[in-house]
Amino acid sequence: MSSTAGSQWGRPAEQDGAGWAVVDVETTGFHPGQARVVSIAALALSDDGNVEKTLYTLLNPGVDPGPTHVHGLTAAMLAGQPTFGDVVGDLIELLEGRTLVAHNVGFDYSFLTAEAELVEAELPVETVMCTVELARRLALGTENLRLETLAGHWGISQMKPHDALDDAMVLAEILKPVLSRARERRVWLPVRSVTRRTWPNGRVTHDELRPLKVMAARLPCPYANPGRHVAGRRLVQGMRVALAAEVGHTHEELIERILHAGLAYVDTVDSNTSLVVCDRPDPEQGKGYLAAQLGVPLVGGAEFIRSLDSVIGGPAIDQFVEIPARGDQFTLF
Repeated sequence: MSSTAGSQWGRPAEQDGAGWAVVDVETTGFHPGQARVVSIAALALSDDGNVEKTLYTLLNPGVDPGPTHVHGLTAAMLAGQPTFGDVVGDLIELLEGRTLVAHNVGFDYSFLTAEAELVEAELPVETVMCTVELARRLALGTENLRLETLAGHWGISQMKPHDALDDAMVLAEILKPVLSRARERRVWLPVRSVTRRTWPNGRVTHDELRPLKVMAARLPCPYANPGRHVAGRRLVQGMRVALAAEVGHTHEELIERILHAGLAYVDTVDSNTSLVVCDRPDPEQGKGYLAAQLGVPLVGGAEFIRSLDSVIGGPAIDQFVEIPARGDQFTLF
């Protein structure tokens, strides 16, 4: 079995990319593999957000269309429409070399990959980005982060909610000012790598897009833990960093920065934790409070972000060599 290897955990908004593929799907239900896609819209955008190519079609799912009251599509409307297999070639061409973007990207990506696997196709998607998370990082002050709310915030007209083409076009229009605001505020874009596997029989499966927080806590750090952070000194690769609830940045953005810098994200606080990012100097509960009890230093979010520009290289794990004569001990060379 071979697999693609993903390693991108976000990127600076000012860094150039290869373009975007904004997608939206309407489905017969909520569970990929059980529910099916009844319509799909995909817009190929340049890196600055200009539309270059459009794909839109209704699809015959071969099953009951599900919540017609939501997407407005009846069995009669879908009869005679193409299947996903009929259009997957055009979709692959549009997606090639671009980051797939959706509002709650986990939903759309999971349905597209499930449909692709049913027709034994491979989607050439290497990275995805969720505009819900991106909007959350910008702290726009909106009541919520629903697509219609963001459209209103940016003065964009939404003609037909829950129509795949209209939703995709609205999201494409939103993306342009959102990317501009992200560059102004030097916010990292929540670009995530995705992976897929090719099995010995030639079949391709696309790996599930799991929450970054869950994945990061299980990732082995390639650097040894140098111990606790000392105020006034630079961070060192391998330091174990936990996040308190009392931070201004989203946890996902902070985790991206932690991984990118060669630090280790941990979801618990103990005596091995190097520091806890917390915007309150005297937290009364949670990870910040526990850190104070254990003597683990607290570092404010803004200070932590600034310190990531000057992280010192740390010793790699493979520099630790076991000394059999002393049992379970390790020496650093």
